[in-house]
Amino acid sequence: MSATTPAGAEPGLHPVAPGLTGRPWIEQAWRDVVFAHWRVDASAVAPLLPAGTRPDTLGADGVDDGATTWVGLICFRFTDTRFPPVSVGQVGDFIEVNVRVYTVDERGQHGVVFLSLDAGKLAPTLGARAATGLPYWWAVAEQRRPTPDRVAYAMRRHGTHLRSLLDVRFDEQPAEPTDLEVFLTARWGMHVRRLGRTRFWPNEHETWPLHRASVVSLRDDLVGAAGLPFALTELEPDSVLYSPGVFTRFGLGR
Repeated sequence: MSATTPAGAEPGLHPVAPGLTGRPWIEQAWRDVVFAHWRVDASAVAPLLPAGTRPDTLGADGVDDGATTWVGLICFRFTDTRFPPVSVGQVGDFIEVNVRVYTVDERGQHGVVFLSLDAGKLAPTLGARAATGLPYWWAVAEQRRPTPDRVAYAMRRHGTHLRSLLDVRFDEQPAEPTDLEVFLTARWGMHVRRLGRTRFWPNEHETWPLHRASVVSLRDDLVGAAGLPFALTELEPDSVLYSPGVFTRFGLGR
């Protein structure tokens, strides 16, 4: 993957992290990451975004048409969580399934907005919700590896009937990412609305090693519950990717 902005991508998007300006406040490893994405009209996402942001748009061909944005269902394992220099041990090891959309703010900062985040442990759920204001939910979650080229996640949110099950098969060889795949994965921050203000929380990590993947099975209630069209996850995703993971660092919101 090149360290330059790919052709067709907006100038603010970079496949390599720009780097944090201060000391990270939290560090985590994200492992066995599955990215499933559907393209939607930006008008379906705009009402769900915090003030000061708008949908970040890019067509499936890597050219910005100003109208197409993306909804992601992302599954992975958190490990080795630490608040430098203190590690929280196994308390920080859990599975997360989140629903996210893509944003750009008035300063031109490209990021994500999390519409929901379901975590497989109660303590991180409560801690993350309190510390960041993100919409975390406590869930029962598990990961399986049926074969070396497959990874599957299953989640049920406590106190509800909401479930998400995603099983994918991925190519053995890493892929040279397209402009769209860079757009969907190289996001160096999140926009979070809290206490009447929208903040940008920057992050950094090494370049994603990406493998193209295909769906073996999928059933999801989370995307519809987050305020997006309920029928969306009944459709085949427009993009499916797998990564063995990265180690990431977050800066404080600004």
